[in-house]
Amino acid sequence: MYTSTFIFAAGQFDEAFHRLDEAIATAARALPGYLGEESWEDTRNGLVSNVYYWESLAALQALMQHPAHLQAKAEQARWLAGYQVVIAEVLRTYGDEQLQGRLPTAGLFSPAPDQRMPPT
Repeated sequence: MYTSTFIFAAGQFDEAFHRLDEAIATAARALPGYLGEESWEDTRNGLVSNVYYWESLAALQALMQHPAHLQAKAEQARWLAGYQVVIAEVLRTYGDEQLQGRLPTAGLFSPAPDQRMPPT
């Protein structure tokens, strides 16, 4: 599984921003390999984080080539006061089952209690 995390500082949003943002979200959800998404806001630092989960890197790359995504990338300076994208491969998720249905990753890779992360 892969994640694409889009972290940004909001600037001035207008109707064009909201239309394009919704078009990207709709396109992502329609792509084979899309697993889910979550959004977080850090009001202390004025940052927003949107995390998308993907079965494969190919699925993620399909969104990156979508016309709405390419348009947003070209015009981001109109609406954002800075951004960063983090692409990551998920090695493991774990936890109890209480968040299942509320998080895209809850319950996907629950290792046995005796499994440990390999040394780094």
